[in-house]
Amino acid sequence: MFIAIFFLTGCSRPDPNTAQGYVEGEYVYIAAPLGGTLTNLAVTRGSLVNAGQLLFDLERGSESSALNAAAKNLDQAKATLALSESTLARRQELRAGNAEVISAEELDQARSQRDADSAQVESLKAALEKAKWSFDQKQQFAPANAFVHDTLYRPGEWVAAGAPVVVLLPPTNLKARFFIPQETLPQLKSGQTVSVSFDGAPHAYSATINYISSQAEFTPPVLYNRENRAKLIFMVEAAFSPSDAAQLRPGQPVDVRLQ
Repeated sequence: MFIAIFFLTGCSRPDPNTAQGYVEGEYVYIAAPLGGTLTNLAVTRGSLVNAGQLLFDLERGSESSALNAAAKNLDQAKATLALSESTLARRQELRAGNAEVISAEELDQARSQRDADSAQVESLKAALEKAKWSFDQKQQFAPANAFVHDTLYRPGEWVAAGAPVVVLLPPTNLKARFFIPQETLPQLKSGQTVSVSFDGAPHAYSATINYISSQAEFTPPVLYNRENRAKLIFMVEAAFSPSDAAQLRPGQPVDVRLQ
């Protein structure tokens, strides 16, 4: 809001091809779908992490026990299935040699038992996958290279299911957000390149427009007559390359040169 007010009430820009704005960041909040005590916070605020790097662990003793039990139950079911398959194969062999040795009813019973044991194995496989998923969810890893903006819990604290523990800011989530008057709007289009600079910058940074608002924003209600249409401004966003974005910080005021 304050940026728009400054834009509207300030003096006219000497250069109509320059717009004012700031760097905006879209944060990624990393949480576990299951709750538990935070046992290990593997990153610190202000550090850099790589994709796949461990961020934190939650206590998972019960999940470990459930996983071991599910694996044991599956092994036992597989052994039972192997036995029933062996029995069925033996009865089929005997009946093929002499139909009077094994009745059709006995063969059907063996086949039904094999099918039931097979269904039990499939059910326990699903139970094992579920137990493994729960076990794995107690650890969370960085989805991309990122800057650790904040950590919200300390080891020993209870973390509710779905509560963010680490806040990341990937460089690709940084963008320039700036504001243009109505008369400049027709000059811009998505995919267009702009030049972004700020105080102390070693050079201007190139950014690509990827969003142009469809309506006036951050302005008080006005009557749309010829006199006050010039007061309308529109928000535009432009993305940086990952290498350039790594040198920027959210909230930095910037000047955007329209090319």
